[in-house]
Amino acid sequence: MENQLKNELSPYLKQHKDNPVSWLPWKKESLEKAKSEKKPIFLSVGYASCHWCHVMAHESFEDIETAKIMNEKFINIKVDREERPDLDFIFQKSLAILTGAQGGWPLSMFLDENAVPFTGGTYFPPKELHGRPSFTNVLENVSKVYQENRSKILNQADQMKMVFRELNKKNAVLKQDLEPYVEKIINYADDVNGGFKGAPKFPQFYIFDTILHFFKKTKNKKYLAVVEKLLLSISSRGIYDHLEGGISRYTVDEKWIIPHFEKMLYDNIQYVNLLNNYLNQKENNYLKHKLQQTINFINSEFVTKNNLLGSAYDADSDGIEGKYYIWTYKELNELLGNNLELFKKKYQISEQGNFEGSNILVENLDINYSDDNILKLEKKLLENRKKRNRPFFDDKSQTDLNSFWTYVTFYSSILLDDENLYKDCCKKFNNLSQLYENKIFHCYDGNREIDVFLEDYVYFCLLLLTIYEFKNDKSSLKKCESLMNEAWNNFFNINENVLQKNKIRFNDLFVEPIDLNDNNIPNGNSIYLFICNKLFNISGDKKWNEKINTLSKSFHSHINANFSQMFSYIKILDICEENITITVNSKNPETTNKIKKLAVKNFIDKATIIYKEDDIEDYFIICKKQTCSPKLKNLDELENYLKNL
Repeated sequence: MENQLKNELSPYLKQHKDNPVSWLPWKKESLEKAKSEKKPIFLSVGYASCHWCHVMAHESFEDIETAKIMNEKFINIKVDREERPDLDFIFQKSLAILTGAQGGWPLSMFLDENAVPFTGGTYFPPKELHGRPSFTNVLENVSKVYQENRSKILNQADQMKMVFRELNKKNAVLKQDLEPYVEKIINYADDVNGGFKGAPKFPQFYIFDTILHFFKKTKNKKYLAVVEKLLLSISSRGIYDHLEGGISRYTVDEKWIIPHFEKMLYDNIQYVNLLNNYLNQKENNYLKHKLQQTINFINSEFVTKNNLLGSAYDADSDGIEGKYYIWTYKELNELLGNNLELFKKKYQISEQGNFEGSNILVENLDINYSDDNILKLEKKLLENRKKRNRPFFDDKSQTDLNSFWTYVTFYSSILLDDENLYKDCCKKFNNLSQLYENKIFHCYDGNREIDVFLEDYVYFCLLLLTIYEFKNDKSSLKKCESLMNEAWNNFFNINENVLQKNKIRFNDLFVEPIDLNDNNIPNGNSIYLFICNKLFNISGDKKWNEKINTLSKSFHSHINANFSQMFSYIKILDICEENITITVNSKNPETTNKIKKLAVKNFIDKATIIYKEDDIEDYFIICKKQTCSPKLKNLDELENYLKNL
């Protein structure tokens, strides 16, 4: 059988269309083939910018002898995790259950003929290496075990389903203070390098965003210090691209110097979001520059032919990780000449380098050196770098990420007082809104539509609500309410009392994908809860409050065991309990614009703006924890009240 990926449009799947492996996409016919031939399934999950996915592909999937074993003994299915996050979620969790191993990509899972996993791993080398068995040995052994124990393995399906049910089992619901969770997590903070201790190092922005939220609430300076340390560290070291902007996925070292060079849209969204929230609390021109630079980079270099944003840039170029970004001392000397010494005042440059004999640019932040001439040198390096072969760009446009980016940069435009950015956000919203006028879906590339997931609904709804709050656009509010109802009907799992990742009626997995943890972006259930609270404040419709109670109970039952992965919920629950609203009765667009800026300045994303048109005179009412101000008759009264709130 030939490789069946030739007709697929996913950038990741297209990368594998010429493999000698008889790849199939994940679909009903592929799963039926495994059943009819009574063969186990080899499931390979990755994404287009995944470095080790490329390595394993080159070593094994492009190898004719390895492909022969795979084709003879397995039904081979390839999945793009960004197209099917529900599949990725379930099988990553399955790997942890079956082996106790930490997941990641490439994900290499072995499923029985009914698509139930029975073992797996991540990257397997072509030859035994550092305790990892060779991929061919794994294939031969798994095939042998399956043939000899087929009946037993097939009978284990019910056990796997039971394990998932146990994982989702709820404990007693407790009303509890949320701040102790923040106190507990900062015990793991790296006081020297920022972030959390150890390596590899991921920013985990959603945790620090919650810590910053509690600083705003308590004014506890140690909370601010933890966030500040993270932002200054990652903004000055190798994880940040100082020439063009944006951050890489993570670093392999504890000092944020040596990145895994792939640039993901979802990381940069959360970086910008945390910068927004920090700069709203404390002025910092250095971080403000990084915010502006990163926004400019994403808005110029991630744009696709559909005027949406793509997903990621690869770590590799010309088959070498980081080649696009690193500099030998000789290259820098040839390009900068006598100005190299000036350049070294800002950047840590040496002949031996800090990465395989080359230099990853790291700033001397402690010196805080600024010189217009250095800007010219940076520009010169960037112009030279752009002559290199650029890493592969995954132009797959995801609804959740495009919506999240536009939502976050709306707030950036207010903080930066950038009218052009605000107009750009409006254009992006209009583009998304027109695209999804009749139907919302997960990915779009102009040629196909991939079915929608929970996160697509909630992040698009979040954006719709922002349009209502910023522009008093009642049509966006109406659309938001409609899609929120639609999401509940499509995703609410009545047995678990939460929303699952994929549509209830179209689940093609052996269990329902119930996910309450934050992963690449804050959890969809958390965002749904947040929007419900806003809609209840705006409309007073009790159904939204009922949904809040339902979801809160389910979340609370898991929080003690999984608190480190549920920080978006911790933040949003606290926002719901504070319940700040700003009621605006004014038909004056200029007044509305000023209110918007005041709301961002004082509450960033916490307060709900409610528009009324029930009186001749202008007035404003501020409420917090169900306690309201008198009618404030002008903006001066409003500002004075906010100062004392």
